[in-house]
Amino acid sequence: MIAYETTTPGAPLASVESATPTPQGSEVLVKMVACGVCHSDIHLHEGVFNLGNDKQLEVGRPGQVLGHEIFGEVVALGPAASGVAIGDRRVVFPWIGCGECASCRRGDEHLCTPGKGIGTMAKGGFADYVLVPHSRYLFDKGDVDDALASTYACSGLTAYSALKKIADRQAGDEVLIIGAGGVGMMAVQIALSMGIDPIVADIDPAKLAAAQAFGVSRVFNSAERENIKAIKKLSDGGVFAALDFVGAEASTAFGLSTLRKGGKLVIVGLYGGALNIPLPFIPMNARIIQGSYVGSLQEMGELMALVRAGKIAPINIEERPLAQVSNALADLKAGKVSGRLVLRG
Repeated sequence: MIAYETTTPGAPLASVESATPTPQGSEVLVKMVACGVCHSDIHLHEGVFNLGNDKQLEVGRPGQVLGHEIFGEVVALGPAASGVAIGDRRVVFPWIGCGECASCRRGDEHLCTPGKGIGTMAKGGFADYVLVPHSRYLFDKGDVDDALASTYACSGLTAYSALKKIADRQAGDEVLIIGAGGVGMMAVQIALSMGIDPIVADIDPAKLAAAQAFGVSRVFNSAERENIKAIKKLSDGGVFAALDFVGAEASTAFGLSTLRKGGKLVIVGLYGGALNIPLPFIPMNARIIQGSYVGSLQEMGELMALVRAGKIAPINIEERPLAQVSNALADLKAGKVSGRLVLRG
């Protein structure tokens, strides 16, 4: 098999040939059909997260096989594997935990530290084949396109889990989605399927136009400070929840500024920086600041049920062959991708 491995931080991935793995126990071997390229892959490829205030979090290591948005075909089963058959085509849930800690017992494998995530800790989808530890991590996609199906493992799940964190909203509670990139646009589509008419903000007019083309009626350029007042007026004093799919200092500050008293900011994106806010404002405004990291196995099942039922409209997908993975990472980092970038096996 061929896998594209990390070398030094930010350098082109190395094509490495090795023996195709043989599944053991409950493992399932999947041939990669489509694998999405995520901004998290960029951070792991570069080896750092920007923490703001001239600080960085070092991540990544040489020899990693990235890629966690995987759709593939089952080609081999371990002797104890069940629940799938050779030839089945499935979306892979990659956020796998140790199975023993309190988070895993609670059903939050995605919060297990350090976990055994495919494409983050274990070898991922930038390769011909991927080992999946158990069939419970494989989901039927229904009739949707193969490339689109791969994106539900991270982009879709991340958006769905973030939206579930504001499930207690009432009539008149407005929701602001900040960032109309790949994950943000997925959030738009899922929100619309939930009966939410979101407000969308971005600094890129082209992305705002794309959101309008998908049915969003209210869009604002978040680079223009006067739009904070416009959003607060539109939402009768401020939005109930702002979902930040960028995760930069500017986007988070914009989101906080649009909240009403008692509002919630859900930070999803990992662009980087630091959050600076006067502490008295937190209790005085009774605001909630919450992080949201991908989603649980149960949420993946809920999302894929919506997908199979045809309740979530597709986002734009740009496809490239797996061999172009290094260029794909570079183009995504440079902001040259509209929608979601997917590699084909």
